[in-house]
Amino acid sequence: MDEKQLFGLALGLTPPWFIDKVAFDPGQKRLDLFLDFQRGSKFPCPECASGEGCPVHDTTEKTWRHLDFFQHQAFLTARVPRIECPTHGVRLSNVPWARPGSGFTLLFEALALLMCQQMPVSGVAKVMQANANTLWRLLTHYVDKAVEKADYSDVEDVGADECAQRKGHEYITTFCDLGQSRVVFVAEGRRKDTVKKFGTFLDRRGIPREQVRNFCADMWEPYRLGITEVFPDAELTYDRYHVMTLFNRAIDLVRRKEVRSVPLLKNSRWLWLRSQRKMTGNQRSDLAWLSRLDTRTGKAYQIKLTLQRLWNYTDRGDAELFLKKWYFWATHSRLEPVIEAAKTIRRHWKGILQFVDSRITTGIVEGLNSKIKTAMKRAYGFKSFEYLRTIIYLVAGKINIPLPTQC
Repeated sequence: MDEKQLFGLALGLTPPWFIDKVAFDPGQKRLDLFLDFQRGSKFPCPECASGEGCPVHDTTEKTWRHLDFFQHQAFLTARVPRIECPTHGVRLSNVPWARPGSGFTLLFEALALLMCQQMPVSGVAKVMQANANTLWRLLTHYVDKAVEKADYSDVEDVGADECAQRKGHEYITTFCDLGQSRVVFVAEGRRKDTVKKFGTFLDRRGIPREQVRNFCADMWEPYRLGITEVFPDAELTYDRYHVMTLFNRAIDLVRRKEVRSVPLLKNSRWLWLRSQRKMTGNQRSDLAWLSRLDTRTGKAYQIKLTLQRLWNYTDRGDAELFLKKWYFWATHSRLEPVIEAAKTIRRHWKGILQFVDSRITTGIVEGLNSKIKTAMKRAYGFKSFEYLRTIIYLVAGKINIPLPTQC
């Protein structure tokens, strides 16, 4: 068996393709395999895939990067036939070892995809000695195809949350399927039209908007306006984590003002804000001791603890009665930050109480945030939103990317 036959078998070439010439340059660390087809061969039209094949009109030479041969870069070069189809005219034929328009072979792309799922793209580019932007375009191509084929027909409960894209208050919004714990759609910004883009995404896939029963989001007004307009049949639940975060800010404002007259409150910020479940024994003891000082901060903290009981209610009527009593207490506390927070809660009354019925939160979305932040680090240095969107789908979209294989 000569070297041409050996490389032909290794590539999996089938007639009419064969290895015409092999060139190896150890100085350049490069292996070139020149492919050709048998004279008189016919090829199917890439448009209509005619079974009998079409005659060759002329040829054009193309080169593809292949998997490395040991430590040497390998390239395939072939005369690609341009066939003459009776229906579509002259068309460039497809080759079995690469997808149309790509400068890489299918096996090279498969390896790149596997590595990009585990490493930053810039790192993969160095290892594979390829241009990083070219790898991003390759990755985007396969991710877009996987998203297009993904099944979102069972999406009913959606969580929407923003994430800072970079410094300067530039945000992206992720729409997550709470039932499957996956990112469904990623859009730039956090405006009302961001929700419209998600609605258009569902329309394009033939999914009726009425299918989305529940939305869960923070109290950002553009989200509310967008959801109300684009998904009028969906119920909006305000995330309880963001409700408590709102009240935590009020407690901290009370503490900052009071620390001037009560120095013991200095450096106690996280004791008032942290969940007791996550505290150490010493932290619980310190908090209990500070609570006995009868401070304004301690009073605000007790109002917060009482509000937390809302999430345990299962009857809408009982929950609303409880919230009304709590609201009266909070607005008569003479603590200005607490009063402002209570009024904000009153303005979002319906969405907060909706939790009693829907029992959904953006906790799943928050759980995906760590993956998304890692994705942002992978996309660091690239200004294109498309690259960031691509890597978010890759790590948090639960999409199925079928690896390309040699034909």
